[in-house]
Amino acid sequence: MSRELLLLVLADAILLVHVLFVCFVVFGLVAIYLGYFLNWLWVRNMAFRLLHLFAIGIVVLQSWLGVICPLTIWEMALRKEAGVVTYSGSFIQHWLHQLLFYTAPEWVFILLYSAFGLLVLASWFVVRPKGRIDKE
Repeated sequence: MSRELLLLVLADAILLVHVLFVCFVVFGLVAIYLGYFLNWLWVRNMAFRLLHLFAIGIVVLQSWLGVICPLTIWEMALRKEAGVVTYSGSFIQHWLHQLLFYTAPEWVFILLYSAFGLLVLASWFVVRPKGRIDKE
């Protein structure tokens, strides 16, 4: 495998991780509220809920601070190193990228991320997580 191909494979892997992260945040919240109505006990799992809150917290904080996601930075650096300047790669790569990056003013992203973060925070009061309580 050539060095350039290896770099592109690594960039695609980072893109996939990025998409999975976004799916976890978005569909995690959908699952929490849906689980409330369908009585799914797993949506009250404390570890899941803390991880979910932490994930959206990172996104909101990065947007407020104007920080670019490290996954984006790493992916772009690998593509640049491989000599690729556009997303003209594989079909999957193209569409995964289209899901994550779109054009809008910066304030729109900050507003959307903040509103979504508030929905996640509200889920802690609507669908209360249940922690493990060890009793002797």
